[in-house]
Amino acid sequence: MYILFISLAIFCSVLLVLVVLAQNSKGGGLSNQFGGSGASNLIGVKKTGDLLERLTWGFAIAIMVFTLATNFSTPNTATTDEILEKAKEQQGVGIDLKKTETTSQPVATPENK
Repeated sequence: MYILFISLAIFCSVLLVLVVLAQNSKGGGLSNQFGGSGASNLIGVKKTGDLLERLTWGFAIAIMVFTLATNFSTPNTATTDEILEKAKEQQGVGIDLKKTETTSQPVATPENK
């Protein structure tokens, strides 16, 4: 299930990029550069813009949904208690500064030489 959601999110991302590139911007978009302006006249400029805008919103929402679904379908192998226990064990294994003995040896400085 996890791989399915990841694959769908990547697929929607690629389609979102293509739809955004096809939209008509200040420069005319890709649709006018590749001869898409004739098709826009057949369908109507307003309806093509509405379709591309709806597709953009749809793909963006789909990516968010697939991302959340991926998060919920991720197998959770460790509970919070297990993580806390491991953290306490690691603290116990570390160096305890209170128990270590320090030796007071003079440090060689240029003035002491």
